[in-house]
Amino acid sequence: MTAYDLVKTLVVGLVLPPGGPLLLAMAGLLLVRRRQRIGAALIATGVLGLFVLAMPVVASALVGAFGSTQPLDIAAARRADAIVIPGGGLRRNAPEYGGDTLSRLSLERVRYGARLARELRLPILVTGGRQRESTRTEAELMRDALQDEFAVPVKWVESQSRNTAENAALAARILLPSGVRKILLVVHAFDVPRAAREYEAAGFEVVSAPTQLPGGDPVGPRSFLPNADALATSSFVAYEWLGLLARRLGV
Repeated sequence: MTAYDLVKTLVVGLVLPPGGPLLLAMAGLLLVRRRQRIGAALIATGVLGLFVLAMPVVASALVGAFGSTQPLDIAAARRADAIVIPGGGLRRNAPEYGGDTLSRLSLERVRYGARLARELRLPILVTGGRQRESTRTEAELMRDALQDEFAVPVKWVESQSRNTAENAALAARILLPSGVRKILLVVHAFDVPRAAREYEAAGFEVVSAPTQLPGGDPVGPRSFLPNADALATSSFVAYEWLGLLARRLGV
């Protein structure tokens, strides 16, 4: 792991939920005896922040504010040249699979990409490199899942990239010389703004094909009950917001 990767991992773990709110609450516990008001305020902010971010209604609102709530424009999709599916992570050493396998995010993208490929009859490029100590790349695992489990062929495999910017740049090296310029970009709803910017900067005309759009369930009492899935979604949105900020700062 490089120094940059280490710093990135620490920032993600210590700033994003649940780490960030929990650290605030812990700092409050340490200060509450000497600085009662400050300590109590930090505890309340951390606990309340974690509670609110874990509400489904808040997670959906965050995706709507910072991500995308619009499903794929089928008319625009029919004019695309190819489908691009960036990796969304993997599970290392999954016992039930006897090795590395796709994470939930990657599998959700693969499933939606397979559906679009069958419906639109477009070729697919998968992109994603090796993660830390993984034995296989994200792109290889996505290719195998698409071909072996969804019976959808994969035309191009880009397996060297380590992040979204590299996904886009290396995909461009493969696709642009072949005349592929307009792409369907299969990512999660919370990932659309940053991913679309990276691929447009690499020279593509992007039609976003987001999966896991918010708003599927009507707002009701359960929408205000915290759960782990909602907290994960809020964390993903915060990660994307930090990514956009880092991009603007040139980090």
